[in-house]
Amino acid sequence: MNVAAVSGGINRPAGKIDIPSAWLGAEMKVNPDRWLISLAASDIAELENAAESYLGRTRQIADITKESFPLPHFGAHLQDLKTKLLAGLGFEVIRGLPVAKYSQEFAATIFCGVGAHLGSARSQNAAGHILGHVRDIGADAKDPNTRIYQTSERQTFHTDSSDVVGLLCIREAMEGGDSLLVSTATIYNEIFDRRPDLAALLFDPIATDRRGEVPEGEKPYLEIPVLNWHAGFLTGFYQRQYIDSAQRFPDALRLTPAHIEALDLFDALANDPTLHFGMRLQPGDMQFVYNHALLHDRTGFRDWPDEGQKRHLLRLWLSMEGDRPLPDCFRQCYGSIEIGNRGGIITKGTRLNVPLD
Repeated sequence: MNVAAVSGGINRPAGKIDIPSAWLGAEMKVNPDRWLISLAASDIAELENAAESYLGRTRQIADITKESFPLPHFGAHLQDLKTKLLAGLGFEVIRGLPVAKYSQEFAATIFCGVGAHLGSARSQNAAGHILGHVRDIGADAKDPNTRIYQTSERQTFHTDSSDVVGLLCIREAMEGGDSLLVSTATIYNEIFDRRPDLAALLFDPIATDRRGEVPEGEKPYLEIPVLNWHAGFLTGFYQRQYIDSAQRFPDALRLTPAHIEALDLFDALANDPTLHFGMRLQPGDMQFVYNHALLHDRTGFRDWPDEGQKRHLLRLWLSMEGDRPLPDCFRQCYGSIEIGNRGGIITKGTRLNVPLD
């Protein structure tokens, strides 16, 4: 559905959007065969051999490329996965990597190697970390500069600052910490049905807090619409907590009552169990999610008392070749909107690196 309406100089779709990523969570929940694949013993052996070979030459995991991490058989599946992310459901879970027997370095090497077959790794913070560690470090969730993934609190449905986000589960929580996914297009279609007046407001620029990670010469907040209609694609950009905290800046765009009503409806629909669905990532699961088509979330969790058992996931942000074009407003967040070379958080002096802890 590529017909656009123009109102007040803002492009938006003229009606509902019918694409493969406009799914219902209830449908995904009962059809895991559409998104969950299990590694064969031969796949695991190929991944392990590639990691052993790479680490035998260098320990610089940040330098892994598709060419330096050859996957002659499983690589074909990863090519299909790129298509599924870009033009299909927008996500997949790959199950069965025996991470319990790996060192953290070995697990990270496999994960970064898989990521290199999908796209180029992007920095996830001002320190240039291309491998993120998702765990509770005791950060204060009420602090406006806290990144919510560093707490055990419930997140809200959001997108990350990259084309694709990948997670590798090392250890799961004692209780909770489920991964939740919802389709951006499905939310839009529901709002368009119920309140087309509010649907239109989601295409207005809105302030989103950078949470203290500010590139040189930029404002401490972004001004990107929640929904963007560009080149025939609906692209979402959303983090409600960061939208709300951006109001602390006196020069940020003010939220009108109508915009708040639109955001509240967006949130209510994202949290509708018919629209979203949840999964419990098991140790060894690799989940890849396309940020431009889906939003993700995580339930709150209670962790193990033993430090060595605590919930821990590795995270990648990736930029893919052959991806959709993005509107110019994404430069504020992505630095560049060049396809295959965009996204991440880059500040002055950032040097890409892989922290193993």
